[in-house]
Amino acid sequence: MGTKTEKIILGIDPGTTIMGFGLIKVVGKKMQFLQLNELQLSKYDNHYVRLKHIFERTIELIETFHPDEIAIEAPFFGKNVQSMLKLGRAQGVAMAAGLSRDIPITEYSPKKIKMAITGSGNASKEQVAKMLQSLLGLKELPKNLDSTDGLAAAVCHFYNGNKIDTGKSYTGWAAFVKQNENRIK
Repeated sequence: MGTKTEKIILGIDPGTTIMGFGLIKVVGKKMQFLQLNELQLSKYDNHYVRLKHIFERTIELIETFHPDEIAIEAPFFGKNVQSMLKLGRAQGVAMAAGLSRDIPITEYSPKKIKMAITGSGNASKEQVAKMLQSLLGLKELPKNLDSTDGLAAAVCHFYNGNKIDTGKSYTGWAAFVKQNENRIK
């Protein structure tokens, strides 16, 4: 058994009120839909409690589905600094969960994900969701489209699988530290 022809990709859209996630299984060159869901965080007032839930849910998903790779939506800009800081923490916690299990992580900008799924970097959430529905043969879409954003990250990663330029990737803590020395000093 040389190369693994099957792999599972976990896609995460980390938010501070809702964390969307989706899982796909890749067999050869084909994708299969596994799961689509979201973690509601708005019921927790405390930001640290929300972060704890993001971490625990990500670990739970890893232990349940054993993903080979994680794709994460990571906007690198925002309307206000405070919300970006909170969002960055949510992303970091989800990444830490994956890194703690030595799962390679790739970050994609929302524009890059939309582009991969719909061919347009300015597509709406609805357009992305509809495209995913037809690509993966989903019977129905969730009422809330945050979970489809997580799934979109996974599908984007699948499409970028054979290309070199995929965004920022980390294979573990050591690689993360090496690529971010300026952030650690």
